[in-house]
Amino acid sequence: MEFIDTHTHLYLDKFSEDRDAVIQRALDNDIKRMYLPNIDQSSIDDMLALEKDYSEHCFAMMGLHPCSVGPDYREQLAVVEEWLGRRPFKAVGEIGMDLYWDKTYRSEQEDAFRIQAGWAMDRGLPIVIHSRETIDMLIDLMREIDDDRLFGIFHCFTGTAAQAKAIIDLGFVLGIGGVATFKNAGLDKTLANVPLDKLVLETDSPYLAPAPFRGKRNESSYLIKVAEKLATIYDVGLDEVARITTDNAKTIFERTGAG
Repeated sequence: MEFIDTHTHLYLDKFSEDRDAVIQRALDNDIKRMYLPNIDQSSIDDMLALEKDYSEHCFAMMGLHPCSVGPDYREQLAVVEEWLGRRPFKAVGEIGMDLYWDKTYRSEQEDAFRIQAGWAMDRGLPIVIHSRETIDMLIDLMREIDDDRLFGIFHCFTGTAAQAKAIIDLGFVLGIGGVATFKNAGLDKTLANVPLDKLVLETDSPYLAPAPFRGKRNESSYLIKVAEKLATIYDVGLDEVARITTDNAKTIFERTGAG
């Protein structure tokens, strides 16, 4: 079996003391590829260093996280654009909107999303979308953009069946992580109405660890717990979950032949 963690921040300081062991555990659990979403200007060097150290297994994206959008977002975006012109990346991400803690920069987040989505379309790259408390807003934004060149992953999907259908109709797949294993999250009921071939797996390490590790530092090896939960929801073997979600991830990240 081969699994792909489509969203993991393994370059962060929370892994500084045991990063090599963390990655080895992932490989030992058949997680063969790990995709690294960027956060902002401060995370680029560490992300690219990890990609260099594990060039066969770790792959970098480039983007500006919505929680890093502030008064200087144009300067931050200039750095992202420079990097996108400097070398290949697997996706533009993670980008999107987040109004959970602070709504101050809503319009700036929307502008940053539109700009980065445009860069992705121009380059034939997928986008990886962060949508905390903003799923409907982002669905509306993509409907306004209305461009078949826009594709990618709705990271950490925790929405409704209607939202899932709208996202899939827009040509996106859903990133499913640890929340699917939470006892009272209800995501299992939503996914019962979503085809398995519209999902990819992710951890969002070091955040959102699945049961039975909830509340602890997440890591890519825990992806297997998410896969096991999906095998139960869809009543299929673990190997079938691996095959379908891995094929889905490869379709997204290899669409331009760069996966």
